[in-house]
Amino acid sequence: MTTTRRKFLKAGALGGAAALAAPAVVKAQAPIKWRMQTYAGVALGEHVCKPAIDFFNEAANGEMEIELYYADQLIPTSELFRAMQNGTIDAVQSDDDSMQSPTEVTVFGGYFPLALRYSLDVPVLFSQYGLKEIWEEEYAKHGVKLISSGSWDPCNFATREPVNSLADLDGLRIYTFPTAGRFLTRFGVVPVQMPYEDIQVALQTGVIDGVAWSGITEDYTVGWADVTKYYLTNPISGAWIGHFFANQDRWNEIPDHLKALLQVCTQQSHYYRQWWYWGGEADLRVNGPKLSLTTIPSNEWAEVETAASEFWEEIASESEVKARVVEIFKNYNALMEKAGAPYRY
Repeated sequence: MTTTRRKFLKAGALGGAAALAAPAVVKAQAPIKWRMQTYAGVALGEHVCKPAIDFFNEAANGEMEIELYYADQLIPTSELFRAMQNGTIDAVQSDDDSMQSPTEVTVFGGYFPLALRYSLDVPVLFSQYGLKEIWEEEYAKHGVKLISSGSWDPCNFATREPVNSLADLDGLRIYTFPTAGRFLTRFGVVPVQMPYEDIQVALQTGVIDGVAWSGITEDYTVGWADVTKYYLTNPISGAWIGHFFANQDRWNEIPDHLKALLQVCTQQSHYYRQWWYWGGEADLRVNGPKLSLTTIPSNEWAEVETAASEFWEEIASESEVKARVVEIFKNYNALMEKAGAPYRY
């Protein structure tokens, strides 16, 4: 009886010790939460950002969730960079110019005049001509991670009154990007900056005369085609350079597989935009019922092309980094011209 009792007590003691030593049941970790804001309003954002973020949230399988906000919902677009840099928001979808990044490459974001002809120019320049590395270096200086870069729509005028010559641009109040506006002042355009969501009413009431912010697909998608009448076929640029960014510290905190997933999802977003715009631009020029097409004759438009070359030199003189980017644009476009059709006509 004594032996049996001692064995029982010993077994009980060991069992208690084992129970105390056993690891506690780990509770499911709360998902990583990010807030991202896009430059785009709700109607446009449904195409250019939301599908990618929805797909990421689903594929992240509860490990991470990105809350998406549209133009000016949390932060004015012009303050997006600073808000991301200081961690007020975690990520941004924008071009460099709209969010006024304090980098040497900001002037090339959005629409650098007549530097790009087609949407495929952008991924080629970033992947094969070194722009990706330059952009990464510039943003790393400011604590921001460049997630991915892509090509979006062209930049054309949509106006309340017809534009058939350069003289018709003189005095027009146009909502456009900072760099495009700086260039267009050479032709008498008055650049206007205001909240994105105010543009349609401003057009409708005559506060502004037009927009040079997108191609015809966006004009129809966001409602600007309802309050303008004419679309100028001469492009300020054939493609937009846009990006996804993140606060570097927040980026460093997420595991590698989520970084890879986010990069894949944002690249898919760029791909979607390429075919959405390419097909939409052609279809709406031919079948769109709201905007009449106008064109400035090629002999007049040559003045714009000459002015663009002068503008490039002006920008190149401002810094070594800007000179590097301008030289890449020059070399690339020279090669495309020599290659001929279909690269350049």
